[in-house]
Amino acid sequence: MSHLIIQRLQQVEAVMREHDHWQTHAPEAEAFNSTQPFCLDTLEPLEWLQWVLIPRMQALVAAGAPLPHNMAITPYYEVALPAETRGYTALLATLSQLDALFQDPLA
Repeated sequence: MSHLIIQRLQQVEAVMREHDHWQTHAPEAEAFNSTQPFCLDTLEPLEWLQWVLIPRMQALVAAGAPLPHNMAITPYYEVALPAETRGYTALLATLSQLDALFQDPLA
């Protein structure tokens, strides 16, 4: 399953790059000190994907660490991103596929 997670994370990155949302410079270090979910007080939603979710999930997979259960980030992005955002539909579809990998089949 870890190879599927890495593939989905790469797809998220590809969609962000395709629609010019991928940044070349990280936010200031203090932006990562947020205690809010999705760092919503310090990062834009797409910044959080690039600078927090993708690298942290890659690190968990690489370390063989326990992965989250029943993770669902797509609902946040449905609300946080304006529907006019370039690549909105493609990004939500890809995030939904990523979320599906973390769903408990017994839930």
